[in-house]
Amino acid sequence: MIHIVLVKPEIPQNTGNIVRTAAATGSVVHLVRPLGFDTSDRMLRRAGLDYWKDCRIEYHDSFGEVLAQYRDKEFWYFSTKAQRVHTEPRFSDEVFLVFGKETKGLPEQLIYDHYDHALRIPMIADTRSLNLSNSVAIAVYEVLRQQGFAGFNLKGSLREF
Repeated sequence: MIHIVLVKPEIPQNTGNIVRTAAATGSVVHLVRPLGFDTSDRMLRRAGLDYWKDCRIEYHDSFGEVLAQYRDKEFWYFSTKAQRVHTEPRFSDEVFLVFGKETKGLPEQLIYDHYDHALRIPMIADTRSLNLSNSVAIAVYEVLRQQGFAGFNLKGSLREF
C-alpha cells in the first residue's frame, strides 16, 4: 500500500491530479491542513475528474497527527535539499511518501530530523523544482516498479477506431 502525504498543499489542480494518480494506483491520499483551497473547489474536482469516488482520502490537522497515527510505518520525505536519489532505497510493502507545499516544500527541520529518509528526484542544475503532481507520480511509480507492478495490468490493447 502506498500512502501519499501532502503537507499543506496550495494548488487545487495539483491535488486533483494527485488524486487521479492515487485512484489509478490504489494509493491512499493524506491531506494535511491547512489546505490552500476548499476541497469542493471546482478546479480540484475537475482535475481529479471522476476519480474522487475511487480514492481513499484522509484529512489530518497536522503532520504530527499522521506520524502518531502511523508511528510504526516507513516514511520517506521528498525534498530538493536531500542527497539520496529516489531510486536508492528499497521500499517496503507499505510506504508513506511525504511531500510539502508547492511554494516552500517540506520544512527544513523535518528534512533535517529525517535526513536518512529524505529523497530527491534528480534534475539538471539550476532547476528549482518539479511540479508537485509530477513528483508524486514519479515517486509512486518507482515504488510500484520495485514491487513488480503486482496486481497491475501490464498488457495494453489496441482498439479499432
